[in-house]
Amino acid sequence: MINGLKRAVALGAATVALAAGAVVGTVGTASAAPQHHQPPRPSRHCVESAGHWTWVRHPGFRDRHHRWHAAYWTRVWQPTHHRNCHR
Repeated sequence: MINGLKRAVALGAATVALAAGAVVGTVGTASAAPQHHQPPRPSRHCVESAGHWTWVRHPGFRDRHHRWHAAYWTRVWQPTHHRNCHR
């Protein structure tokens, strides 16, 4: 009975050692195996359009005291709202 128990323990230890070796071997070959990645796409060249200054006219008006204020122009920065992308 004791010999059978020793045999079972030895067999279990051998099984664990084999399984650990197989896992380590698999990890080693998996990292060395060629990777199946997608080939790199041709790069897209995107250019963010710069903003620009534009003139804005403010119309003349009468204030609440009925005084007339003439129209005037101001420059306003217009930021970009789009990107130009091409290959």
